[in-house]
Amino acid sequence: MHYYLFDEYEMMYNDQAPHTTQTWHHHEKIWETLYMIDGQLTAKWRDGDQEKSQKISAGDVVETERTPHTFINDTDEIVRFIVLKRMPTGENHRDIFKNDKVLD
Repeated sequence: MHYYLFDEYEMMYNDQAPHTTQTWHHHEKIWETLYMIDGQLTAKWRDGDQEKSQKISAGDVVETERTPHTFINDTDEIVRFIVLKRMPTGENHRDIFKNDKVLD
């Protein structure tokens, strides 16, 4: 893993080895968004007393919210992904993201 820590967010590049499972965990304040670069994982999360799962592949984006979750690499290949960790404020900044580009 490679961590890049900034004042308002953290970015993490992760290579998950073949046939490994992350420890189940959740975050009380942090919201994670995972972007798959290469390979396939099984994402598992708990919704109340139900356990749910979904296969995710290169190009997929998953938000864990604050649910208990894990990622399983049950393939023979290394899986590569980026995780963006942030603490949402509930404010909508879409217009800023779409329009905050000034040509020099």
